Amino acid sequence: MRIYLLGYMYSGKTTVGHRLAHQLGYQWLDLDQTFEYTYHTSIPIFFKRYGEKAFRQLEQKLLHGTASLDNVVISTGGGTPCHFDNMQWINQHGKSVYFDVTVETLLRRAAQSKKPRPILAGMTDEERSLYVREQLSQRLPHYQKAQIIFPADDPDLDRLAQLLVPSIS
Repeated sequence: MRIYLLGYMYSGKTTVGHRLAHQLGYQWLDLDQTFEYTYHTSIPIFFKRYGEKAFRQLEQKLLHGTASLDNVVISTGGGTPCHFDNMQWINQHGKSVYFDVTVETLLRRAAQSKKPRPILAGMTDEERSLYVREQLSQRLPHYQKAQIIFPADDPDLDRLAQLLVPSIS
C-alpha cells in the first residue's frame, strides 16, 4: 500500500508522515527531500534557476516513480496534487490523506518553525496571512479530492499519527 499525505506547508505532512510510517512498519519518503537529493539542489534554488514549470515536471516524474514502491508513506510537496493530473494519479495509485489545517494554525506553525520557508521570508504578518489564504483557497479544490480528509489542527502530532492508523487500514 502507498499512502500519500497532502496538504499545505506546515500542515504536518513530514512530521506526522515519518511517525505514521514508523507505526505502520512502512518506509517513509518525503517527495521534496527526494527532489533535493535526486537533483542535488534545494527547491528554492531550482525555482530561481529553472522556474516552476521545470520543477513541476520533475516533481511529477518523481511522483510517478513512487508507483513501484509498496508499504510506504509519502509526504508530498504542498503543490504536488495541484498540477497536471497528479491528484487523479495519486488516488489511482494509493490512499490519499489531506491534512486539513486552519489558516490560523498554518500561520502559527510558520511563525514557530525552526525551518522557515523562503517563500514567506520578508513578508509582514499581514502579507503572510493574505498569501497563505489566497494560495490555500486555490489549492483547496485539489486537496479536497483526497480519499480521506483528516482534521490536523491538533498540535499533538503523535496522537494525530495514532488516529490516522485506523483510517487507512
